[in-house]
Amino acid sequence: MGCTAMKAQDTQVQNRPYTDLRPFHFGVMVGTHLQDLEFVGMGPQTITTDDGTVEKIITTDQDKWDAGFTVGVLGELRLGTHFAFRLAPAMYFGTRNIKFMNLTDKTGEGKNVMQNQELKTIYISSAMDLIFSAPRFNNHRPYLMAGVNPMLNLSGSDSDYIKLKRYDVFLEVGLGCDLYLPFFKLRPELKFCYGLTNCLDTDHPKRFKDPSMADRFMYANSVKECRSKIIALTFYFE
Repeated sequence: MGCTAMKAQDTQVQNRPYTDLRPFHFGVMVGTHLQDLEFVGMGPQTITTDDGTVEKIITTDQDKWDAGFTVGVLGELRLGTHFAFRLAPAMYFGTRNIKFMNLTDKTGEGKNVMQNQELKTIYISSAMDLIFSAPRFNNHRPYLMAGVNPMLNLSGSDSDYIKLKRYDVFLEVGLGCDLYLPFFKLRPELKFCYGLTNCLDTDHPKRFKDPSMADRFMYANSVKECRSKIIALTFYFE
């Protein structure tokens, strides 16, 4: 008798009990994210100026994760009791702060010369994810997800030191939990995205090859490879 009473207390009235039986449904998403770039430096480089040939050493770094925001829509296909496939077109807005340290040249105060660049990014993404959900307990259902996310970069200027390619592809993994509310399902999700390609536009430094632009060329040429990383916290409304 006592065990039966305790079990009854643990069981709650389920909100939207048939929502996971839909073969296909739509939703919207909003969220925030942190962006970072992982650089591989060029090392010492020989620069030709009006005064001759000199060697320069420039280090490049994004010294902190920069925040942005995300908006989008989703369509989800039910594959079975525990599996679903989700297609989620979205837009990622953000700004990366890039710092260049010139280890060769000094200021009047004897410090290394520093340069900064605000690298604005606007991505159109189309994440394709496979979702594995645990059995529902009352009004909660945790899940794991993994997938690929091709992105189109709409930003970038020819005057920037560092410029990214138009296309990138991310591998993403994460976890979340379905929260069944009276009028809709809320799904908070935390995922980690890692770029699978070298997203650096390696042809961009050639625009500064003229000796009169050597000061810009050495910063633009300071990196030979970079990969993008994103940590995203997203809220899906379904």
